[in-house]
Amino acid sequence: MRIATLEIRACKTDSDVAAGDQLSGVARRDGLEFLVYTVATTCGQSASMFGFAGASAEGSAHLAASLAPFLKDRDPRDREALWHDFRKQDRFWSLLPIYIWGPIDCCLWLLAAQQAGQPLWKYIGGFRDQVPVYLSSMFHTDPALYVSEAQAAKAAGYAAYKLHPPGNSIDEDLDIHAACRDAVEDFGLMSDPVAFMTYPEALRYGRRLEDLDYLWFEEPMQDENIPALKALSDSLDIPVVGTETLAKHPYSVAQCIADRVVDVVRADVSWSGGITSVLKTAHMAESFGMNCEIHTAIFHPLEMVNMHLCAAIKNCSYLELLAPVKEFAFGLTEPLPIKNGIAHVPQTPGLGRDLDWGMIDNATIMAC
Repeated sequence: MRIATLEIRACKTDSDVAAGDQLSGVARRDGLEFLVYTVATTCGQSASMFGFAGASAEGSAHLAASLAPFLKDRDPRDREALWHDFRKQDRFWSLLPIYIWGPIDCCLWLLAAQQAGQPLWKYIGGFRDQVPVYLSSMFHTDPALYVSEAQAAKAAGYAAYKLHPPGNSIDEDLDIHAACRDAVEDFGLMSDPVAFMTYPEALRYGRRLEDLDYLWFEEPMQDENIPALKALSDSLDIPVVGTETLAKHPYSVAQCIADRVVDVVRADVSWSGGITSVLKTAHMAESFGMNCEIHTAIFHPLEMVNMHLCAAIKNCSYLELLAPVKEFAFGLTEPLPIKNGIAHVPQTPGLGRDLDWGMIDNATIMAC
């Protein structure tokens, strides 16, 4: 079995996730852009997966398609060799965005799982068949939406709700966090300001979250701000979470794990380099008694891969799912297998869900 072709589609959906008060300043107002990768083999097998598109689906598609010669005639089962060879090639002036390789790696794993007739999580090595799910907010301009979403998450049986607060001021953010705590009482809450705080600001913020009994404090400062993050982790009792934006997992997070720069690391199949990279990071973290919480990959086909990974590693507590869920619920012919806040991992071979090719065809703006 050899790789014959790599096809990349640049796509755009008219999802209204950015409408009204749901989102402020972090997405285009005319739809969401994404890629669809397809790796086909000489023996007629293929696997496809969504990919992040960054600032431009068309631009990212051209970058991803540049890997076709690299993949051609390689054995798709040689995932480890391909992973290392890609990193070497990327160093020599390719320097591709962090989200380009992950979907290819996912396709390689899916090809092997399909050929073996195994669900992806079983092929990786199963640990559990159910995973608790938490809802994760967008950046709302209306503070009341955080409270209503937290209440809805609790009522729907989700394990927790995570706030991405507006970030206009620390006082406003903390008031919103307090309002959510009052509204849902002892329900699980997390905070992810995606902020560029100073150390004193983050320390004040984290101490207030401790008072409010939040489960964790995520990315209060830039992931690469190693000294300040370590000082913050050492000073707070609430777990400090980070590393999702660091490129080149697992090497980029090794110091963060070994020196406990943060208390919990983050990885996902989109930004961290696919299943292979996430497994390396998760297993390294496990050896230090640290959790590797899987970061949302936004698009539901990628969330399916994240779900399989959550079922294959021990040191992960939850699957993250972006709200409003219905606005991201495209790309699959069936909904994510989540019921009463629990993800039930498929038992059928491969991904366990088919991609919605009718939707993909309608969304395609370019193929290469």
